[in-house]
Amino acid sequence: MYKITAIPALQDNYIWAIHNDSQAVVVDPGDAAPVLAFLTEQNITLTAILCTHRHHDHIGGIEKLRAVYNVPVYGRRHQQNPHISHDRQDGEQVILDAFGLTFEVLAVPGHLDDHLAFFAAGASPQILFCGDVLFGAGCGRNFEGTVAQLHHSLQRLSRLPDTTLVYCAHEYTASNLRFAAICEPENPAVQQRIADTRQLRAANLSTVPSTLRLEKATNPFLRCTEPEIINSLQRHGLRDTSELAVFTALREWRDNF
Repeated sequence: MYKITAIPALQDNYIWAIHNDSQAVVVDPGDAAPVLAFLTEQNITLTAILCTHRHHDHIGGIEKLRAVYNVPVYGRRHQQNPHISHDRQDGEQVILDAFGLTFEVLAVPGHLDDHLAFFAAGASPQILFCGDVLFGAGCGRNFEGTVAQLHHSLQRLSRLPDTTLVYCAHEYTASNLRFAAICEPENPAVQQRIADTRQLRAANLSTVPSTLRLEKATNPFLRCTEPEIINSLQRHGLRDTSELAVFTALREWRDNF
């Protein structure tokens, strides 16, 4: 058996820890200090690191952690990410025997070219660590590659089972929902999620993980064929209503929101 625990870090990051009563694997440790504190508190040992992409708030703690625990780091090798010891490509696997978990590696470019997601289809429910590609009610900015790549990556994730637990890397849900409510003001699922998110944050609780079902009901970047979203964008000058054009306009609008 295992648990998945959020380790808050930096301003709004979550470092995810998969752990049992003796071992832990962490995902995207942007800061070593809270991870080391968590391991000490739980009296457990770090055995591996999963890395979705090379932004500093996702890799900043790896060097210090490996100085204490010389563990494998799974991710995409990149000249700006010297920490990866075990390069993984699309379709390959990361097997965590201690937890009975096998993660399929999914290449999901569009935020950064080297971005990966880790999906455990055999878990119950399924588990997705998606870094900064998919957020609660939002998606990452397009820093490298094309918006079309980002759209394709999100569409790929949206085809995973609806019950999949979505473990993103930031607490952005409340701000993303403010944008979603403007895009689709008549969507009752968005209004309900706003109320639920407000209640969670008032109690100082995380809004993630969400489920893929919830994201598909409330995340505008997964709802680019919805008439109300298209109408909202048309009021902002959209003419091309193809799905990619709608997605591109949404991303540009969100960038300046």
